[in-house]
Amino acid sequence: MKLFRSQGRMLVEEKGEYYPLDESLDALIGLDDLYLRLESIVASAAPFRSADPLAFEAPIEHQEVWAAGVTYYRSRSARIEESKDAGGGDFYDRVYSAERPELFFKAVAHKVAGPNTKVRIRSDAKWSVPEPELALLVNTRGRIVGYTIGNDMSSRDIEGENPLYLPQAKVYDRSCALGPGILIQPDPMLPSTRIRMEILRSGVAEFSGSTTLTEMKRDPPVLVEYLYRDQSFPFGCFLLTGTGIVPPDHFSLRSGDEVHITIDGIGTLMNEVA
Repeated sequence: MKLFRSQGRMLVEEKGEYYPLDESLDALIGLDDLYLRLESIVASAAPFRSADPLAFEAPIEHQEVWAAGVTYYRSRSARIEESKDAGGGDFYDRVYSAERPELFFKAVAHKVAGPNTKVRIRSDAKWSVPEPELALLVNTRGRIVGYTIGNDMSSRDIEGENPLYLPQAKVYDRSCALGPGILIQPDPMLPSTRIRMEILRSGVAEFSGSTTLTEMKRDPPVLVEYLYRDQSFPFGCFLLTGTGIVPPDHFSLRSGDEVHITIDGIGTLMNEVA
C-alpha cells in the first residue's frame, strides 16, 4: 500500500484504487500499527474517485527531514575527490569506516519540493548535483513504517572547499524533494531493491546511473537508532539514507534539467531544476 497527499488530504492506494483518509499524516504516524490500520480501511471503505498523479504533493506535514552521508563506497570516493585540495580526503574515509554514521539535518516541510515541482540549485554554487536516496519514514518511537524517494540536492564545490560548509551546501530552500508517495509495508526493503536516476537536458539523457541497496554500508535500523539518541520526534521524521549514484566530476545541474529518480516498489520522483 502507498500513502499519497493531494490537496492537503491523505489517500491510501492499493491495486490502483484510492481511498480517502480522515487522519492527517501526523496522526497516522502516531498509530501503533499503521499498516494494519490502512489494511482495515481498504477492506471496508469505498474507493475514492481516481486521483491525478500531477496533483500529488510532498508527503510531509510536521516531520523533520534528516540525512545520512557517506553510506555508499561511491559516495565516499566522490567526497574524497571533491575535497582533496582542502585536505578532506582522509576525513571522508574515516567517516565511511567509523562506527558512528554521519547524520545531518536537511529540511522542514516548507523547504521540501513535491513531485513534479521544482528543486533549486544555490545561486553561489558552481557545481551542483542531485543525490537519489531511499528515504525512511520513521514513527515517534523510532520504528521504520514506510519508504519514499528522496532527492538530496547538493553543492559539491561548497562542501568540497571545507567539510564544515556542509550545512550551506545541503540546506537551503527546495534543496530536498520527497515523493511521490510513501510505501507502507511491514517488511524491510529487499537488498536487491534498485535505485535509478536519469537526468534529462532539453529532453535528452545527460546522465543515468543505478545502484542497489546491497551497496549500502549502513543498516537502516542502525541509522535510525543513532538519529533517535537523545532526540525526540513528536511527529516522526524522514531519514535519507545516502546515495550510491554520483554523476561524473565534469557534470553540474542547469536550470531546466529534469531529474527522474526511480526506486523499485515505490515509483518515480520527477523534479525540474528551477
